[in-house]
Amino acid sequence: MCGCFQRYDVADESDETVQVWLVERTYSDDEQNLIILTYATTDGERYFRKERALTSFTDVRDTTAAVEASPANLGRVADPDERDRYAAEARLMADRHEPDDVI
Repeated sequence: MCGCFQRYDVADESDETVQVWLVERTYSDDEQNLIILTYATTDGERYFRKERALTSFTDVRDTTAAVEASPANLGRVADPDERDRYAAEARLMADRHEPDDVI
């Protein structure tokens, strides 16, 4: 990892979930058949990463425009450029899609 991210301190967070929007979908270089989905808050400050193995073409798992994530599972985006990019992508997704839209 590039060091652009750091763990988000959730000591003062409530048990409520946070809505995060799909900002990036990449394929892992080091592991075969692994998709990495990155979701972020609309301010780009926090992110949620989800890894999914592609086991077969018949294994259908939809990727939605947004997901609800526990604050304990969110990281903080430390790099300002990455934060700005995530914020722009998350706002675009939120403007164009309903949270449960399949992307």
